[in-house]
This record gives sequence, C-alpha cells and structure tokens, in this order.
Amino acid sequence: MARVLLITNPMAARTDPEIVRTVSTVLGREGWDVDVAGTTHPGHAADLAADGVRDGVDVVAVYGGDGTTMQAVKGLRGSEVPLGMIPGGTGNLLAGNLRIPRNPKKAALTIARARPRRIDLGVMERPDGPHYFAVAAGAGFDAELMAGTTRESKRRWKMGAYVARAWETMGAVKSVACRITVDGRALQGTAASVLIANCAEFMPPFVTFRKGVALDDGLLDVVVLSAEGLFESLGVVLEWITGDNGSTRVQYARGRVVTVEMEPGQPAQLDGEPAGQTPFTVELLPGALRVLAP
Repeated sequence: MARVLLITNPMAARTDPEIVRTVSTVLGREGWDVDVAGTTHPGHAADLAADGVRDGVDVVAVYGGDGTTMQAVKGLRGSEVPLGMIPGGTGNLLAGNLRIPRNPKKAALTIARARPRRIDLGVMERPDGPHYFAVAAGAGFDAELMAGTTRESKRRWKMGAYVARAWETMGAVKSVACRITVDGRALQGTAASVLIANCAEFMPPFVTFRKGVALDDGLLDVVVLSAEGLFESLGVVLEWITGDNGSTRVQYARGRVVTVEMEPGQPAQLDGEPAGQTPFTVELLPGALRVLAP
C-alpha cells in the first residue's frame, strides 16, 4: 500500500481538524496509508518531512500555507519524494499557481491520482542554512507588508488582511538606493520594493506577474518598483500589473542568480516568511522539486 505523510500546521489561518479527517478518509478510500503529523514550532515541518523520507513514504503532503510548505521542501531536498498540497493557509500561492483545488476532497484526490511534475525552486543561503521559495522572494515594502500583517487578521480576513495592511501603510512608502545584479548584469537606481518571482501569478488567477513566467521555465523574473507615498505607489502597481513598458519606475530582468543590495538595508521575505535583511543572493534550482498537481 502506498504511504503518505500528511503534515499539518495547527497555527495556519484556515487549518481545521475536520479537514484533516476528511483528507485522511479520501486518501484511505483511494488505497493510501496515511500518517498525520502536526508541527509544534518553526522549522518543524522540515524535520517531519525529512523523517518521512527516511521512513520510506511515497508522498509528503502539507495541509497549511506557503510557509509550512516551504519548510517541508527543505526536508524533501535531495530526495525524489513528491510534494502534495492541501491548501490551508492565507495565500496558498504555490497551490493556486499549480491549480490545486482549494476543496480538500478534490485536493486529496489530486494527491492520490496525479502524476509528479517537476518545478523550479529558488534558494537563499543564510547563516542557518538554505531557505527555499517556490513563489517569490522580495525586499522592501512587500516584505514589510507581510511581516506587519498579524496572524489574527489573516485568520479572519484571509488575503484581504494583506490588502487592508497595504492600504494602511502605502502612504509611508519610500524608495532607497539599490543595486540589483542579475547574472552579472547590474541594475542601479532606487527601489521601494524588489520582487523575484518563480511563478506567474501573485493572486491566482487574477494578478499576473508578467507574461511568459512559469514555474518550470528555468529562470527567475525580477521587477524593481520605485515610488514615494500613496499615489505614486498606486500608479507604479498599476503600471506593473498592466505591463506598461514605457514606465521609468518599473524595471525588469530575468536570470538565474540575483543579488539584492539596498541602502539602508531592507527586510526580506521568501514566500511570505521573514528572511532577514538585504543584502542577499538567491539562485534558481531548475526542476528541483517534484509536485503532485493537475
């Protein structure tokens, strides 16, 4: 019988014990033996996933958000064990880009029936080791926004919590001096936010990062946004979303190795989780993760 380790995050915004039981029942009916393990502290999902790999499970699945998912990926690295996802966090952007159903029963059936496919990963080396991302890395305003959005507001308002926080704080946006190096080519100027995307959609399926971006295209896509205050920020976001190629406040680049330097140093994030401050370097790992998706 095939075995799946289902990792849950009791602190995620939408985690529900009844959904865990439902997923386990569906997988059981599909002929899978299910082990359930809950995280108890930051980084625990990586340990649980690594334990599952050593124990010989066929799939490691995560019921939680992007943060818990990326912790589990750390434990999967170096193995061929695929990742399954039951969306249970605030954004679930990786699951959304992969079109994994938000309905738990349908997501469980995807785990049971889908064939693995490979996607790229990004990695940032920090003093405590490698940190991975599948959606995006960022620095500046977006990292401040995610760090400043409370768990309680995310639990209550889901993605709306980020929108509300952005509206509250966008008036204080300021650009700082920056140097962004992409595969040895430098972009210099000012930036309020730097985004390094591995996927196409930031609010699946409504907000697209840029045409031609994909989880398996072997490239990271960089956008540098420069703005001051509320009205400029709104204008820059609109120019980015609409793909205004004539804008001087939006710069794009593509590559595999990206270094971000900002002065003064700015907060960083990986798939919505705090990741220290600039400067940092991220690198693409093509086809590094096997996932179960439609």
